[in-house]
Amino acid sequence: MAVTRRQMIIATAGLGAAAAGGVLGRRWFAGAGPGFDHELVAAPQAVELVPGFSTPAWAYGASAPGTELRVRQGDWLRVRFHNRLPVASTVHWHGIRLPLEMDGVPYVSQMPVLPGEYFDYRFRVPDAGSYWYHPHVSSAEQLGRGLVAPLIVEERAPTGFAHERTVCLKNWHVDEQGAFLPFSIAREAARNGTLGRLSSINGVPLGSIDLPAGEITRVRLLNLDNTATYRINLKGDFEARIYAIDGNPVSPRPLTEEYWLGPGMRLCLALRAPAAGQVLALRDGPVRLGSFRAVAGTGAGHAWPPALPPNPLPEPDLANAETLAFNFEWAGKLSVGTAQGKAPSLWQVNGVAWDIDDKTCAERPIARLKQGNSYILELRNLTQYQHPIHLHGMSFKVLRSNKRAIEPYFTDTYLLGRNERAQVALVADNPGTWMFHCHVIDHMETGLMAAIEVS
Repeated sequence: MAVTRRQMIIATAGLGAAAAGGVLGRRWFAGAGPGFDHELVAAPQAVELVPGFSTPAWAYGASAPGTELRVRQGDWLRVRFHNRLPVASTVHWHGIRLPLEMDGVPYVSQMPVLPGEYFDYRFRVPDAGSYWYHPHVSSAEQLGRGLVAPLIVEERAPTGFAHERTVCLKNWHVDEQGAFLPFSIAREAARNGTLGRLSSINGVPLGSIDLPAGEITRVRLLNLDNTATYRINLKGDFEARIYAIDGNPVSPRPLTEEYWLGPGMRLCLALRAPAAGQVLALRDGPVRLGSFRAVAGTGAGHAWPPALPPNPLPEPDLANAETLAFNFEWAGKLSVGTAQGKAPSLWQVNGVAWDIDDKTCAERPIARLKQGNSYILELRNLTQYQHPIHLHGMSFKVLRSNKRAIEPYFTDTYLLGRNERAQVALVADNPGTWMFHCHVIDHMETGLMAAIEVS
């Protein structure tokens, strides 16, 4: 298929913007070369979630969650995205530091990819870790129908892990016959968000994953849900240590209690399986999501690996950082737009509700940062509900919270508890207009999103 004139204009504009960005632009694009390494097709795909019934999902490839993409840290990811859906879509690469032109936000970084069109995503991947990709168009429906998938960035050098598993958590809005239920209900969007009724791991309700008995496996847990925050815990005979949070390494620490994994968040565990034949329950609080089953081992991977190497993230200059406050709050009433078939305004950031139907919202950023400067962002949750706060294009360092003890770490998504006040810091090192939003999709699409400009 020939590239459309519209796509050519967008691609040319993107390359021009990168060149204008000086060293950053050259770093992102120089040496990418023509062509692509992966063809990614989004299309309708029937899946069996409820035994004996077919669910009309949308998927990247033949399953939902979709095709796992892998790339080595520092290498180019070159993906040709084909849209074979009945609606427009994009691909956003969640957690990846990348040029704005590749970020997949409609009317901000690119035009939506129309049915029958394709778009080439090309960028160098600077950080190792567990990431994922999804649309940023009609997100409640498109993610809800299954357009989510893992992106794994492998470290440049061996890590010491002999075994690895990717575990994608997703909750489905389906009934007893596998038919889709509403992805968003206003009264639920004004609370925790609209929850699905059927949980799955790797697309299988109560699925099971084999681990080599007595050996240590790297388990990448990804929350690809629209809404659900999982209280991750394991029940059975095991040892587990946390090695990375949202892609970024931390000092290995035991997993002894529940770990709260909000939508969009990821957790990298080292898990020593029990003896062959035993089963570990993977749970959300007291609710079983699936199982790890210990099978005959390979004789490798008995020692705990060393800490993972840190990613090349800029360290904020806290002594000279400017502090900016962001209040995440309830709007207090439904907007009149609800009666007109538009998304209601239920949430706001610093008194401003993002209008998901207004293509010009990003032209009015809530903050303007100077490239190269350090900033402390004070995140204030003035509501009774949790909000996983996600920033595009950059990573930030979590410093402190008034609700819990924090050992500082880098991330792209922070689960802000009800009435919590937390401080995070970053270096504004990536020019562009970046989305800053709650990753409970219901909240994002009803106001809890803003744009931050770096220039």
